[in-house]
Amino acid sequence: MSDAFDLEHLDVLESEAVHVFREVAGEFARPVLLFSGGKDSIVMLHLALKAMAPAPLPFALLHVDTGHNFPEVLRHRDRVVAEHNLRLDVASVQKFIDSGRLRERPDGSRNPLQTVPLLHAIETARFDAVFGGGRRDEEKARAKERVFSLRDEFGGWDPRRQRPELWHLHNGRHAPGEHVRVFPLSNFTELDIWQYIAREKIELPSIYYAHKREVFRRDGMWLAAGDWGGPRRGETAETRLVRYRTVGDMSCTGAVDSRADTVEKIVTEIAASRLTERGATRADDRLSETAMEDRKREGYF
Repeated sequence: MSDAFDLEHLDVLESEAVHVFREVAGEFARPVLLFSGGKDSIVMLHLALKAMAPAPLPFALLHVDTGHNFPEVLRHRDRVVAEHNLRLDVASVQKFIDSGRLRERPDGSRNPLQTVPLLHAIETARFDAVFGGGRRDEEKARAKERVFSLRDEFGGWDPRRQRPELWHLHNGRHAPGEHVRVFPLSNFTELDIWQYIAREKIELPSIYYAHKREVFRRDGMWLAAGDWGGPRRGETAETRLVRYRTVGDMSCTGAVDSRADTVEKIVTEIAASRLTERGATRADDRLSETAMEDRKREGYF
């Protein structure tokens, strides 16, 4: 006989995330939630609003804008912020380039350039806890991450300084200048995210669903044509039916061939996939075997 207190796995994941948000709200002075308008940050915000209800969200949102974001995602980001009457701070990579504090990369990708504006925003606003939408199933470096991830005074991550989190107890202590990255979605998988989106009827940007788009082939991925520098000579753009599993800088985020134009079809598609979303569609993770871990050590998400 089923126990009256048994929870479905999505309820367990939701409960864990809600607990994390409430712990941070009670323990930290100046939290902020990283919000790009992508599916994980949208789910994270949905959970934060649930955790704080009926009170308003007690912290702001922060987006590190590369200047090469998908327009559909930015429009959705702004619509969500307006709908819930939230405060959104934007750290602009373009402004850092214009001021000479950053330089464009030869490959045109601005994804790795996000670290400096992010750390500047954290230091300037004195944020002591930064919510991120990272999940352990995404990539091996993120699998090492704790829910509460201590960052040093330079924003760097050292896996040797990670603290045990037995019995879901989280240690937020940090020295002056340090801060903690917090990952409420750590135990969600990509399939869990989509099942939760389906259950909660969460609205997403249209690019997550199958649509026709002009793309070109590079390094085994379909990249979107755009002002960021693609296609190059010898690369031919064509219109294909695609969708995006993850969203980042247009220069390094690949689309996948797909006819999945509903949440239900995407759940079925993800359940049959043997590739993680980042492994299948993120060029920046292919630079080396330790690309993500190297960026995290420098202060990346």
